[in-house]
Amino acid sequence: MPRRLLPALPWAAVQYCLIVFVAVRLAMFVIALMTYSLIDLHQAIGVPGWPAPPVTPGWHNAITGWEHSDTLWFLRIGSSGYRDDDQSAAFFPLYPTAIHVVGVALGGHWLLAAFLVSNGALLAGMVLLYRLTESEYGAARARRSVLYLCLFPTALFLFAPYSEPVFLLLAVGSVLCARRRRWLLAGALGAGAALTRSIGVVLVLVLATEALHQLLADRAAERWRPLGSLRALASSLLPAAGTAGYLLWWEYQIGDWKRPISQQSAWGRDFSWPWDTVRQGTSAGLRGVGHVGGGYMTIDLLLMAVAVAACVWVSVRCRPLYAVYAWASLLFPLFSMWDGRPFMSNPRFLVTAFPLFWAIAALGDRWRAHQALVALSAGGLTLLSVLAVASYPIF
Repeated sequence: MPRRLLPALPWAAVQYCLIVFVAVRLAMFVIALMTYSLIDLHQAIGVPGWPAPPVTPGWHNAITGWEHSDTLWFLRIGSSGYRDDDQSAAFFPLYPTAIHVVGVALGGHWLLAAFLVSNGALLAGMVLLYRLTESEYGAARARRSVLYLCLFPTALFLFAPYSEPVFLLLAVGSVLCARRRRWLLAGALGAGAALTRSIGVVLVLVLATEALHQLLADRAAERWRPLGSLRALASSLLPAAGTAGYLLWWEYQIGDWKRPISQQSAWGRDFSWPWDTVRQGTSAGLRGVGHVGGGYMTIDLLLMAVAVAACVWVSVRCRPLYAVYAWASLLFPLFSMWDGRPFMSNPRFLVTAFPLFWAIAALGDRWRAHQALVALSAGGLTLLSVLAVASYPIF
């Protein structure tokens, strides 16, 4: 009998993840519907080739209320492809390609296709995260980690039509395969993650760290096989091939392989050393307390502070590859900064840094802490979801 690439998924993991997913998914639909019923909304700004839907009353707002910001770009690219006269190159291709495939099958219902792709990926990613966490820390922490992930204040980007859930699925799958020594599949999933978001290239470091860790452990146990170690190290380079493939596609199309990188400046994000981003972001967050509009910077700072504390815990308590992944997820976005709001979008990117939720789950071992974490996270998620649906500049 051939070996399974991944272990069979027990019903307990699937059942728990499905319950959490359905509960939060329904709550997010209700939040969108009630936001349209209670708040004087901002009209979302469209993108080239895809106008934002008008603000109109009706039950449809439970779904169309999430059609704004980057979702509009994904829908435009998924329906009609990239253009060389706008900023679409900044959006990596795997998620909009999946939207295109599903959207064609659905007869051009692009928003529905985007929801199906992102929400399907989220549910699958939750199950894989449950299995990975269970194998490392047990079932109790696996349940809490999945729950805290879905209730994190920026988890709205996992339930909305964004690329984060697809990236989460591929990143967790890549790490899980590496831990189970399925190296070719680990590298292939890592390449898919790199084709989903620019930060996916850091999986090269993550997988290489695990490959070296296994090599040293095998040598200490006198079971080292040079060919197996070489295969693992070679597979860990595959995420870089995903990034390179997208850059080369633009070289082939318009003779400018740097197009996806240079377009970051068109979005107002310029290169910055992480310490400068942290210094300016901390200052802006502290100044924003109690000032109209300053709350955005304060929220950024609070969530970044939580992430730093969680990264420290992961560094001390977790296997090295998880520390590399956590710190890379934190530091990578800090190399670019938006003038006027230094931490802009950084808390959104952290929602896919799954080891951070192990740190939060460890804190939740005490039942009083668990209750407080659920209440605080759910409240933060509700607040940010309302603002996002109302087209306020959250992240």
